[in-house]
Amino acid sequence: MRSILLAGVAAALLSAAAVAQTDPARLSETVKTLASDRFGGRAPGTAGEKVTVDWLVAKFKSLGLEPGGENGAWTQAVPMIHTQIAANAALRVGKTVLTQGKEIAVTTVRAAPSIAIRNAPMVFVGYGVSAPEAKWDDFKGQDLRGKVAVFLVNDPDFEAKAGDDAKGRFGDRRMTYYGRWTYKFEEAARRGAVAALIVHDTGGAGYPWSTVNASNGENYDIVRAANDPRVPLQGWIEHDAADRLFKDAGFDLAALRVQARSASFRPVDIKTGFSADAKVAVERIQSANVLAKISGSKRPRESVMFGAHWDAYGEGPADASGATLRPGGNDDALGIAGIIELARQFKAMPAPDRTLVFAAWTGEERGLLGSEYYATHPVYPLGLTAANLTLDILQTAGPARDVILIGKGQTSLDDLLARAAAGQGRTITPETFSERGLFYRADHFSVVRRGVPSLLLMALGGAPDLRDGGAVAGQKWLDGYMACYHKTCDRWSADWNLVGAAQDVDLFRDMGERLSHAGVWPTWSAGSEFAATRAQTASERR
Repeated sequence: MRSILLAGVAAALLSAAAVAQTDPARLSETVKTLASDRFGGRAPGTAGEKVTVDWLVAKFKSLGLEPGGENGAWTQAVPMIHTQIAANAALRVGKTVLTQGKEIAVTTVRAAPSIAIRNAPMVFVGYGVSAPEAKWDDFKGQDLRGKVAVFLVNDPDFEAKAGDDAKGRFGDRRMTYYGRWTYKFEEAARRGAVAALIVHDTGGAGYPWSTVNASNGENYDIVRAANDPRVPLQGWIEHDAADRLFKDAGFDLAALRVQARSASFRPVDIKTGFSADAKVAVERIQSANVLAKISGSKRPRESVMFGAHWDAYGEGPADASGATLRPGGNDDALGIAGIIELARQFKAMPAPDRTLVFAAWTGEERGLLGSEYYATHPVYPLGLTAANLTLDILQTAGPARDVILIGKGQTSLDDLLARAAAGQGRTITPETFSERGLFYRADHFSVVRRGVPSLLLMALGGAPDLRDGGAVAGQKWLDGYMACYHKTCDRWSADWNLVGAAQDVDLFRDMGERLSHAGVWPTWSAGSEFAATRAQTASERR
């Protein structure tokens, strides 16, 4: 496979070199526009969505691209539901009242106008993992119908010590999909639970409590098929509050955490029940993915996809300065700017063998919703999608000596990235925070679950080794950005140095140039949990 990837592309490389590199000034101008007040924070289903979608369509048209959506259109309709739990929701464990946003943070993705849970039995299910390939089952046949499942965040080996059964079974500190909150909520739904609650830990989750409670009782989901259920109530319990609740019920949560690292762990029935009584405002909205393409000249049914998400968080609670707009300047207007620049450059090149798709997804901040809808309603056959390359948060502190690789060892795309980086005089640095599961937290993951080899560039994976100031300066940038993550201060700044971000966009240009040629099929590594899924469509690629 390596020889196929590296051979026969000399002419293509020459054509790529003839095209100007990504212009940081153009990236900046696009972000300045998309993060401006006129776009209203780009939340799905708002006036800001219409402004955003219209602007993106006009931009792709101006570059000379073709409509890449449904039935020859520029968009793919994404039906969603938008829910808001009333502020006066009554939430209790036994007789203990829980305050939404303080001790607990819950939402719903069901379209029901109210939630009524009456003293439902609570069951602690450890990490809630059912993984036959790892010989691990936290449920042991426990019937969760009508009950509330309480989970620990991350994988069983996240805190495992030498001698624990869990040690090394789930990648050590590298999170697997079993560690993601989405998996835990899905598992609770599959088993008939009426609610699913995850005990929040900043280390295990990868973000603080402030990120969890930023939802303020609000949630979104795509309209799903009847055989794709969701748990009626889902959310998080604050770490210290969980310790107190377990203690009041006669249990030591710290001791249970240790037990949950054993393969012999069995679910624990908590002696107090959970109750919830809340009205729910339900809104049905029609959102949209924006899709543009450059048709392949030789194998048009085969595709290479570049993606970023257009949505941000819209209006929210006022910050200390009174600002309420969360404009998503870096997350992910900068990624969208990169996709636009890739489209501009590829349009100036000779026609590719394969169709190049440029996707601007809706609803990423609400759970990868636009890309998930696409993955269940693909416009381009997933079995013939050679790769997905996703941009989601790039560093804004200048050129770097390295590239942070998210999900190292998953696919042969690592080799292509390393080759492109070497062409810039850069090296590959594996993500520092593999326990945060970043590989499972961006839009590429929706097609990853269906077997499409994918690669994510995301600056949250570690401190970049900046050419000006090294890793120390890189850590300072990362800390500063995280202080604004999903907040009103994630906005465009004239002080940004986007030379490094432009280099990252160029990496995808170089990789896409190679992938655009027929016969190049990236592969999953033998140990990847997604290799078997890709194998199911192997006959399509013969």
